[in-house]
Amino acid sequence: MKNLLKLEDVTMQFGGVVAVNNLSLEVNEGEIVSLIGPNGAGKTTAFNVVTGVYEPTNGRVSFDGKAIVESYPHGKMNRLYAGENKGVYKKHIVKTPDKITKLGIARTFQNIRLFKSMTVLENVLVAMHMRRKSNLFTATFMLNYKEEKANKQKALDLLDKVGLLDVKDELATSLPYGKQRRLEIARALATEPTLLLLDEPAAGMNPQETAELTQFIYRIRDEFGLTIFMIEHHMDLVMDISDRIYVIDFGKMIASGVPAEIQNNELVIKAYLGVSEDE
Repeated sequence: MKNLLKLEDVTMQFGGVVAVNNLSLEVNEGEIVSLIGPNGAGKTTAFNVVTGVYEPTNGRVSFDGKAIVESYPHGKMNRLYAGENKGVYKKHIVKTPDKITKLGIARTFQNIRLFKSMTVLENVLVAMHMRRKSNLFTATFMLNYKEEKANKQKALDLLDKVGLLDVKDELATSLPYGKQRRLEIARALATEPTLLLLDEPAAGMNPQETAELTQFIYRIRDEFGLTIFMIEHHMDLVMDISDRIYVIDFGKMIASGVPAEIQNNELVIKAYLGVSEDE
């Protein structure tokens, strides 16, 4: 099975706080992999490192076999660094979020971040612009008419596939919560990713909406040929949908395996109950 995403010894330190500590994991092509852990464990911070929002203090992120993010403790962090494997990584590779998106990595956010003043269709069209071939000159003289027309049709087709075509002209924020979540995923799909990162997609959903989301994730994975890396607190969803699961606590990996292994792991149970390893 082809490896698509690989984190090696990723540490993210803010001053004296180590939010992610020596995290290493892999996501293989076609998998649905979940990253779970108690609140504040460092899950979203790890996502922010993968997508270029944060530059890691140490470690490497590779996508499709090539390093897209790499860093080592330098500047004042060379003195303050409290993580592991200092001195292993020497390169300084920092790709911005837009460049990482162009490589084929898209994401949603823990808190929905739709463009509030735009319609459902416009939210999807904005995402498509990152792969446009037109430039300022062609746009000014309307020489990009064919491309804009084609993009609009692709956006309509995408909305049809995700069940939002009937609300295409409504303001994004006027949609029910579950449909806003679905629109955010549709906007991510509009960037044509091969790897989709979902940050708590079931947050705030009722059991019926969660069940529908589970089937929706399966469907887009198969229909769009995606690999999915997901953060989620809804354990029923995680256990139902995940091929493999990684668990972190206080930024450090404490367990990994298939759902059945994670459900019976004592360290995981203690972490969620708020019991330290020393007790």
